[in-house]
Amino acid sequence: MTRLSWFNVVSLTLGFAFLYIPMLILIIFSFNESKLVTVWAGFSTKWYGELMQNEAFLNAAWVTVKVAVMSSTLATVLGTMAAYVMVRGGRFMGRTLFSGMIYAPLVMPEVITGLSLLLLFIGIGLDRGVLTIVLAHTTFSMCYVSVVVSSRLVTFDRSLEEAALDLGCSPAEAFRLVTLPIIAPAVISGWLLAFTLSLDDLVIASFTSGPSATTLPIKIFSAVRLGVSPEINALSTIMIAIVTVGVITASLVSKRAMVRQKQEEQAAARTT
Repeated sequence: MTRLSWFNVVSLTLGFAFLYIPMLILIIFSFNESKLVTVWAGFSTKWYGELMQNEAFLNAAWVTVKVAVMSSTLATVLGTMAAYVMVRGGRFMGRTLFSGMIYAPLVMPEVITGLSLLLLFIGIGLDRGVLTIVLAHTTFSMCYVSVVVSSRLVTFDRSLEEAALDLGCSPAEAFRLVTLPIIAPAVISGWLLAFTLSLDDLVIASFTSGPSATTLPIKIFSAVRLGVSPEINALSTIMIAIVTVGVITASLVSKRAMVRQKQEEQAAARTT
């Protein structure tokens, strides 16, 4: 077992401090009594109350969640289908072009993607709003889902599908009853990744959003340009808390699933 050197310890400490100390300061000053975010005037939770009464932030948060759920779901369906075709489709005419179109958003600058989608929506006469943001987010997040699901399909044991087919299942039933449950962790991971990318997106949404649909990152960016307010600190603290709870919950569920799987393997080994 390799021991950690002082250099590694110091590097890790400085790295984590650089990442998390600003978040800790933000959380502390979200409970500041003063409206000045750099002057501590006492403990107070009034800015959370002010945030709950801020219709602009609440509407932006609702639009963001709605867009993220719809775009991640659509991206997961399309990305899984694309991954299945790429892995199981073999060589077909246009495969290179198809794969290039799927993976192009991975390396395409977001400014170029956003501008091209804006010109497309203007060209077809589609008014910018929730629908255009959903289509834009689906376009660039679908490739991430495709990569995640493809990596699982490549290592998939196809003999399981063949056994299901030999037992009388149709190809659709074999996919639904055998393939999909096995690749479900990758599909869920792809959905979560697409959901996170949609929540975090600013550049593409700024090109494809309209006056009737403003996402939370755009709203925060616009507000910060006029100065950081305690309400933004409170909103950021709530988002950090939600992410923390989600990570802890996912870790506990994953650990429980691993323990259950190990117990089932031990039980199967004892019966044999």
